[in-house]
Amino acid sequence: MQEHFDDEYVKMAQVQGYRSRAVFKLKEIQEKDKFIKPGMNVVDLGAAPGGWSQFARPLLGKKSKLIALDILPMESIEGVTFIQGDFRENAVLDELTTVLDSAPVDIVLSDMAPNMSGSKGIDQPNAIYLAELALDTAKAVLVKRGSFLVKVFQGEGFEAYHRDVQQHFDKVVIRKPKASRPRSNEVYILALGFK
Repeated sequence: MQEHFDDEYVKMAQVQGYRSRAVFKLKEIQEKDKFIKPGMNVVDLGAAPGGWSQFARPLLGKKSKLIALDILPMESIEGVTFIQGDFRENAVLDELTTVLDSAPVDIVLSDMAPNMSGSKGIDQPNAIYLAELALDTAKAVLVKRGSFLVKVFQGEGFEAYHRDVQQHFDKVVIRKPKASRPRSNEVYILALGFK
């Protein structure tokens, strides 16, 4: 716990008014790859507490839609539509479809991670499963040439997942932002140009 409070990114998030340190991971990827652009519509999976939505919203401009989904509650953010529920359930996907109102989805973001038990044999398959769900959602909603950013943990199943993403996008890069804790095996896969 103390490590968390001593963390420079936690402190920066507090000072800058962001909801989580995760915002700096997205910020660094955005500064490098500039994939979030004005006028785009974005779906943010596993959004709570809302740091990524909070960061992305001003980049998009007023007319864009940003829809955040999470099982957990999330305090509202101006200009962000929040759907609370499990996006594996049809009712939640139906709600997403209604909110989109046939607007194209340009980007799917996913910073989802399972509740970690500390056991690799449980945590890694759960993490890959969430990444697969995010990819399934991206394949279902993205427009042609759309983008997908997903948190994945390196380990068993990672290579197969990476290849799966490569089959559906023109350009796939792996990013390890500075805000990712060095000992963590988390990386982000940024996939551009949905086929």
